[in-house]
Amino acid sequence: MKINTNVKIIAVSIAMIGILTLTGCGNEADNVSYNLSQESDNFNVVRQLTVVNCITGDLVLQMTGKLSITADREDNQLEVVIENDDGTYKKDIVGLADNVLYNVEDVKVTDVSKYKYKLNFNPKMWVPIEAGVID
Repeated sequence: MKINTNVKIIAVSIAMIGILTLTGCGNEADNVSYNLSQESDNFNVVRQLTVVNCITGDLVLQMTGKLSITADREDNQLEVVIENDDGTYKKDIVGLADNVLYNVEDVKVTDVSKYKYKLNFNPKMWVPIEAGVID
């Protein structure tokens, strides 16, 4: 059974309207929080990670820069991806313990909208192959 092209277009249009409607749901704080998280994960925000030993009060680690931080609860660690000034990246792993507290603060924040979002594509990811010369 062949489905009419117009029916397909209408179905896709209804689905997109539904998605766009649901995207607009949520309160202002949720929208701003989401947009700030996206800006941080796209390395557009300077953040500071501070790790403190809660028993001794000693500063264990402090890192400032364009950081994307993911809490890996399964391995009890923070996975920190850092963008260097020259556009290269490195990854640090910060092990966590029961007596450790960490704080992440946005030091320099770009302006974010509570209404709009931005799509960022990494052009290197579009074609995931490396070309080489074979003699």
